[in-house]
Amino acid sequence: MPKTSARLLSLLSLLQTRRDWPGALLAERLDISPRTVRRDVDRLRDLGYPIVAFKGPDGGYRLEAGSELPPLLFDDEQAIALAIALQIATTTGADIAEAAARALNTVRQVMPARLRHRIDTLQVIAVERPGMRPDPQVEGGVLMALSAAVHAREVLRFDYTPVPLPGAENNGVRTPRRVEPHHLVTWGGRWYLVAWDLDREDWRTFRADRIAPRTPTGPRFTPRELPGGDVATFVVSKFWNSDRAGDWPCRGEVILDLPAAAVSPYTRDGIVEELGPNRCRLVLNSWSWLGLAAAIGRFDADIEVVGPAELKDAFARLARRYTNATVESR
Repeated sequence: MPKTSARLLSLLSLLQTRRDWPGALLAERLDISPRTVRRDVDRLRDLGYPIVAFKGPDGGYRLEAGSELPPLLFDDEQAIALAIALQIATTTGADIAEAAARALNTVRQVMPARLRHRIDTLQVIAVERPGMRPDPQVEGGVLMALSAAVHAREVLRFDYTPVPLPGAENNGVRTPRRVEPHHLVTWGGRWYLVAWDLDREDWRTFRADRIAPRTPTGPRFTPRELPGGDVATFVVSKFWNSDRAGDWPCRGEVILDLPAAAVSPYTRDGIVEELGPNRCRLVLNSWSWLGLAAAIGRFDADIEVVGPAELKDAFARLARRYTNATVESR
């Protein structure tokens, strides 16, 4: 039988994984008698953990939320997982790096020496890809406000700064929005709010770093069904552009004399369709037509432009520019 302290830690860990635990099942999982389970539950209660017993055919125990915070106990796997999560907090897109570092230091101080040594050997460094601009960080307070509105199913009001478009006159101008918030998600290191826009009567995704929440929130609403049936399907279709251009202002289609397998690894936001052993269709989006033409031109293959006309004009402009670049200056 494990030592009492280790057994209590295992019992507490189990009680946190589900709402109700039949006493017999706890005894089986811990390889102890039901009588020992009852004694261990009493010991945890003495430490301040609000464990209640419930009656029924399988009578058991439930860990309830308490008004005071009792001593926190983690098993080895939980402590290591927590330390790893805190070290990679800077990669989440949330502006919590300093708070995460302080939390890691606090947790480290109360760890046993054997665990502290293992944690100290794990040093994670987040390295940005060359040429990539760092993703904007989202304040923790904004994430909490959005999450609270999602959980409460309350209409959310906020000011939104749209992503700047080339040549647009309203770049940087905040617009008021009223939405039914459904999900707070992360994608590619950024946070997004998936919501039903009440004024535009359509589904939208809003970058959380461009949201300035207003208070108070509005009335409660009945959740709508997301296109695709679940948030994962909706987000993938939105950002991988399987059924709509989304917020990209330029969308073009070409045929490349390359196999799809050679193109798809380099088109994260595009759609690649195999047309033959050495031929594929590529649908890609960009912020400008010249940028789109240049992105497609990086492939070492003949290109057939399917459309639209703006993409063909962009290729012609690039061709003239590249031709001029080869002429020796006089």
